[in-house]
Amino acid sequence: MHAAGNFNVKIQPQTPDNPQARASGLGRLSLDKQFHGDLDATSQGEMLAAGDGTISGAYVALEKVSGKLHGRSGSFVLVHRALMVDGTPQEWSVAVVPGSGTGELAGLDGAMTITLAGAKHSYNLSYTLPGHCTA
Repeated sequence: MHAAGNFNVKIQPQTPDNPQARASGLGRLSLDKQFHGDLDATSQGEMLAAGDGTISGAYVALEKVSGKLHGRSGSFVLVHRALMVDGTPQEWSVAVVPGSGTGELAGLDGAMTITLAGAKHSYNLSYTLPGHCTA
């Protein structure tokens, strides 16, 4: 199955909270999203980033998504990974964490593609759910 739509995101830099975090030089950011379309949900998460994020760098993130996916209520966790090489995202992956689905989304498996067009963010989630048609 596929779910598509747009999302808004607020990203806030966070202050390193221990000596190891300060020594790493990594950026830590909070994520607050609102998904629209087939996924009607909110999410909160944390991101770690290296590099300037515009020319080169990398990020990893986890976010918990709560709401409705094609009318089914529950939550799940997404894990992100991406590299930025010469201003172009590479090896960008966003996947549902296995076993993280709750409620009517228990057993959810899938991967998300994110598209950036200027300030507009859109998503396409390819997924399966036990007991539901995968056509």
